[in-house]
Amino acid sequence: MSTKLFVGGLSWDTTDESLRTFFATAGTVVSATVITDKFSGRSKGFGFVEMSSVEEAKKAMETLNGQTLDGRTIAVNEARPQEPRQNRGGRQFGGGGDHRRGGNDRGGRDW
Repeated sequence: MSTKLFVGGLSWDTTDESLRTFFATAGTVVSATVITDKFSGRSKGFGFVEMSSVEEAKKAMETLNGQTLDGRTIAVNEARPQEPRQNRGGRQFGGGGDHRRGGNDRGGRDW
C-alpha cells in the first residue's frame, strides 16, 4: 500500500494547512495539498495527503474516513497512480493565411 491518500469531499474553505493539521492526528504528515482550479484558484473539492509510513496511512484511512472537516464529511482512500492523459481531440490551432501577402488569406489561393 502507498502512503499517499486521496481525500474527497473537501470544503472550498479547506486549505493545505488545515488539511495537514487534520491529518496530523493520525501521524506524521509529509505533505498535504488541496487541488485548486488554475484559473479561479478555488478548491476543486479534493486533495492528497502523504503520510510518513504505511501504518500511519492505514490509521488515517480508518480513523478519518467519514469524519467532518470544515463542515463537510470527507472520504479518505488510498491514492491511485495518475493514468496517462489521452489526446482529448478538440480543435487544433495553427496555420493561418498566406503570410507573404501580409495577413489572412480567407479566400482561394490565387498566387
